[in-house]
Amino acid sequence: MPVASHPAQTCDLLVIGSGAGGLSAAVVAAHLGLKVIVIEKDPQYGGTTAWSGGWMWIPRNPLAVEGGLTESIDKPLSYLRHELGAQFDEARARAFLDNGPRMVEFFRSKTALQFIDGNGVPDFHGRTPDAATGGRSICAAPFDGRRLAGNIKTLKPPLPETTLWGMGIASGAELRHFLNATRKPASFWHVTKLVLRHWRDLALHRRGMRLVNGNALVAGLAASAFEAGVEIRVNSPARRLLTADGRVTGAVVGSPGGDIEIRAARGVVLACGGFPHDVARKKALLPHAPTGREHWSAASRGNTGDGLRLGEGAGGVVSTDLVQAAALAPVSLVPRADGSVAHFPHLIERAKPGLIAVTAAGRRFTNEADSYYDFMRDLIEATPKGQPVAAWLVCDHAFIRHYGLGAVKPAPMPLGGMLNNGYLKRGGTLAELARACGIDAAGLEKTVQRYNQQAVQGQDTDFAKGETPYNRVQGDAATGQPNPCMAPLERGPFYAVKVLPGSLGTFAGLRVNASAQVLDNAGQPIAGLYAGGNDMNSMMGGRYPSGGITLGPAMTFGFIAAHHAAGIGIDSSFQEKSAVCA
Repeated sequence: MPVASHPAQTCDLLVIGSGAGGLSAAVVAAHLGLKVIVIEKDPQYGGTTAWSGGWMWIPRNPLAVEGGLTESIDKPLSYLRHELGAQFDEARARAFLDNGPRMVEFFRSKTALQFIDGNGVPDFHGRTPDAATGGRSICAAPFDGRRLAGNIKTLKPPLPETTLWGMGIASGAELRHFLNATRKPASFWHVTKLVLRHWRDLALHRRGMRLVNGNALVAGLAASAFEAGVEIRVNSPARRLLTADGRVTGAVVGSPGGDIEIRAARGVVLACGGFPHDVARKKALLPHAPTGREHWSAASRGNTGDGLRLGEGAGGVVSTDLVQAAALAPVSLVPRADGSVAHFPHLIERAKPGLIAVTAAGRRFTNEADSYYDFMRDLIEATPKGQPVAAWLVCDHAFIRHYGLGAVKPAPMPLGGMLNNGYLKRGGTLAELARACGIDAAGLEKTVQRYNQQAVQGQDTDFAKGETPYNRVQGDAATGQPNPCMAPLERGPFYAVKVLPGSLGTFAGLRVNASAQVLDNAGQPIAGLYAGGNDMNSMMGGRYPSGGITLGPAMTFGFIAAHHAAGIGIDSSFQEKSAVCA
């Protein structure tokens, strides 16, 4: 499409993409005095962040310090060094660890975005030196959507399959109340109040106004952006970057009236969400997806690699040497009434007592309570070459009515719809369930028999389930079982959901330096071009050491990029409330 004839529009900083990485940069840049425009190709802003749990890994954050959890920078630095190995980038790691606490303090003291602590959330790998049992995680605090006024109409709502009637449920204590609503009067009353408030919001506003998790993170960032004078334009795809004298100076952007030029005096931030739905890039970078179509990401469908292509067009380079190019997670395919299919990420129920994961041979292959990333790496490794990667999550009736299973809600929500559409499989016996799923019946029965014996003893001698702090936090100690992640699968009917290789997003992105500047093939920064979020090559090198290692760096490097673009150094005496121990 030709560029429209009207004059180019101007700003100081143009941000392409409206997830946490892009909005973080936009808000900070506006507070530093820059005129900022954010463009989003989808009809709603928020990207994958709006569907996420909203957790950020920020060691030494102010909320941890206020909770009495202090540590020197050497501790998380050591954890990353051990976890990342040859992929450890000291310059970026230090930039992240130095400035993460400053970023948090900036947002909570100067913007609408507030946080809740994750002081009881452990790192994924408790056996790694300097892993923490808490104090390195934060989450967006619940946000009142009314503060967005009319701008809430274009905020992407949470994924329907992860909500109750469109109402988001915060992880932790709130989720436990929902799971116990039919068992404990206090939980029933807590849930009733939330549901009644949600129904009132639906009647008055046609959507919930108590926003939680990633939806609250985007809402807090967006409200802060609007209040700081940032313009967020939806339905505005970036066509190509503009350059002059070796510097990126803006972009050609689609609009209802035709393509327009937006000139950006201080540069452009690419934050388009990586390539989770770019078939060609998946084929090139994901060995388990040989055609690019064997990978079902839970990320926003609009994340199709636009930022990477734009960056490459300006001389940037996409990294191909990561340990893993995607933030792997098991995903199930949920049929919807309109004929579409949702990609549901299995993040919570796998560690609860009374569930196992098996291959088509009916055998376990991993510690189900480990992280979603570790689960998928083990499944890929356990799958014979040339065979499709798939597994089944198997449980009994008591489990599914207490915890649910994937997109299947726990009691009192009915099971019929998910049984009828084929998402959920059921069998009166393990053999019947195996036949319904195409699992080897003898293998499944043998596996369950062995697992049940181990569950009674409270020790998984095959995969060490329940032996790390992360496992135990994800389990359920309230059951009184010897192991909070294990319980026998005893009484039918039995149920299963099929999981496939997927991800929460991608890791491989444009190579950047510690200031988030995109680098060319010679390793030199491209003037005026920054990358954020999943368009930036992950500083974790394709590994997944803790929950929140996508959004934490996204928010922090957005903060860093904004300062660099504004030409304002991050004051070394910044008064963050973090532990600065020798």
